[in-house]
Amino acid sequence: MTKKLPIFLLFMIIGLFKTQAQNATLGNVSITHGAEIEEDKEKIVKIAAELDGIIYTLATKGKNYYIKTFSSGNMDHLKTTDIELPEHLKKDIEFESIVNIGDNIYVIGSMYDNKDDVYHLFGYAVDKQGNISNEQVKLFNTQVTKKRERGCFYFKSSPDKDILLVMHATLFEKEEQIQYEIKLFDKQLNVITEYLEKVPYEDKKELEFEISDYDVNLNGDIFLAINESYRDKKAKKHIENFQLYAFKKNNNYQKEVVNINFEDKEVINGQVFSTANGSVNIVGFYSNVRKNGKALKNLRGVYSVVVNSKNNEVENISFNDFDYETKVKLIGERRAKKDKDIKPLYRTHSIIEKEDGGVILLSEYHTVVVGDKTGFGPMAVHPVIYTHNEIIVTSLNPDGSIAWSNVVPKQQTASFTVLSVGFWGGYGNGTFAVGGSITIPVANLGKGPEYLSAIPIYSDHKLTVLFNDNKKNIGEVDIEEIRSMGNYNKAIPSAFVFNENGDVERIDQEDFQKKQLVLRPGVFLRKNPKEYIIYSSRKSKDKLGRMYIK
Repeated sequence: MTKKLPIFLLFMIIGLFKTQAQNATLGNVSITHGAEIEEDKEKIVKIAAELDGIIYTLATKGKNYYIKTFSSGNMDHLKTTDIELPEHLKKDIEFESIVNIGDNIYVIGSMYDNKDDVYHLFGYAVDKQGNISNEQVKLFNTQVTKKRERGCFYFKSSPDKDILLVMHATLFEKEEQIQYEIKLFDKQLNVITEYLEKVPYEDKKELEFEISDYDVNLNGDIFLAINESYRDKKAKKHIENFQLYAFKKNNNYQKEVVNINFEDKEVINGQVFSTANGSVNIVGFYSNVRKNGKALKNLRGVYSVVVNSKNNEVENISFNDFDYETKVKLIGERRAKKDKDIKPLYRTHSIIEKEDGGVILLSEYHTVVVGDKTGFGPMAVHPVIYTHNEIIVTSLNPDGSIAWSNVVPKQQTASFTVLSVGFWGGYGNGTFAVGGSITIPVANLGKGPEYLSAIPIYSDHKLTVLFNDNKKNIGEVDIEEIRSMGNYNKAIPSAFVFNENGDVERIDQEDFQKKQLVLRPGVFLRKNPKEYIIYSSRKSKDKLGRMYIK
């Protein structure tokens, strides 16, 4: 017995060392991991919720989707359930999403009926054991024209996750109409309100119609930022119809229209954000317009619109050109001196409300390149390259003016192949887009993109942007000297910390170890401002974890 004790203690020490080696501290951010996930063939791509001591996650393997559940304590794996949804009209139901509303978890699936040209959406309850109910709740049965024009469904929850907002949007090319439909659901997926609108564009052949963003606040009020822009060739004038549609609970969800006056400017994108004081903010990029009415399309700066949600009054509109220092970091000193605009390759990453009522806008360089297919028939594949580079950080005062701006320098790329690229399809006449935070199609997660991008953390007047980086960039803040992350399996966590004045400090994990787990910034659940559930992995090693903000 005494001879075996040292060996037993040795294994305990080794096990303890391995566990501690997976933890990290970066300034005021500490990361701890739970138990090793032994059944890790299915890669986690979304952390849906933590309810009653159980963590619900979505995982993928090949073309299949799974619900994986874990205990909240040591994060032990409990069960893996294959998502197999029952047929409807003898047709397969395609997985769309997993959502948390109140104390309930639902799997969402869609089905296109070729016979009647109806696009269906269904919800299925998930119990505490991770089992999926066979009883379906019909959410949408939207009439469309054909399969190619069936459109897409988009999901957003209220801040307290008690209400689910679902939108369907598509373009009817032959009819020259754009259609969108919104529905609001309660915790049991009962319809609270719904609205459908068709927008004709037959007299506006160069119409660019965009639902810049959509939001639902704590009161259950719905807001849509709608932008229609086109060039009047005869008048040589750029027409910009920028509006906020409001559907308020206390007005029986009647449509209210707030006109926002944009002159000689074009909205490039926008994000709707309901603040704690009851206002609705819209922030995003804008471009200038030539004298002949043609929009330049390149990014000139950041705009801010503040709307009083009670009386629909536009309290403030601000246009803030990028300052010289920010431009130098993005396009170089020579082009910055010539006051050149920035290429429109930046998309809204996230928006954060500050203690003073202002907001912080994070905009990330984002491109997707789809290569030519190889192979024949159903086995043909397309190479896809995701690039997530530097992040523009813009801090706005409550009146919409810029408090400070800066840049998080990084270079991140992930490459993989897909069997189908149908989701890359676009439209010609009647250009149509739906905005919001950039997401990666679930079908392509688990292959590398979720290692990219960053996790923004705001606490005690400080913004921390956490991301994976090349270990050769330790201590580097000059964007010109930043090296590409390269192999994300060898990346280490790094963070840029901005104080309330915009001064920045870079923090790296200096005690990193070879073959340590790598954080996946694309997969996390924010529990509160100071606690996150995260997911880290490296090849066959996988662990859930918690991230705490001191």
